[in-house]
Amino acid sequence: MEQGQKSVRDLKIGEHGIICCLQDPEMGLKLLEMGCLPGTHVKMNSRAPLGDPITIIVNDYTLSLRLDEAETILLK
Repeated sequence: MEQGQKSVRDLKIGEHGIICCLQDPEMGLKLLEMGCLPGTHVKMNSRAPLGDPITIIVNDYTLSLRLDEAETILLK
């Protein structure tokens, strides 16, 4: 990840961004199948009490991700 590049993991509740790319090819296929396509808007919805997992809103549905998965989704 480049210096200053933000991932979904870095979002605070209520913040949103646009997916730039997926960092991990193996994880990327799974995320693509779940609708995390480059150019798609995502919004941080909630975090579990201990911080992991998180939920994001993608394409009008809620998706639950572990933090290591969220870190591979880079934002513009």
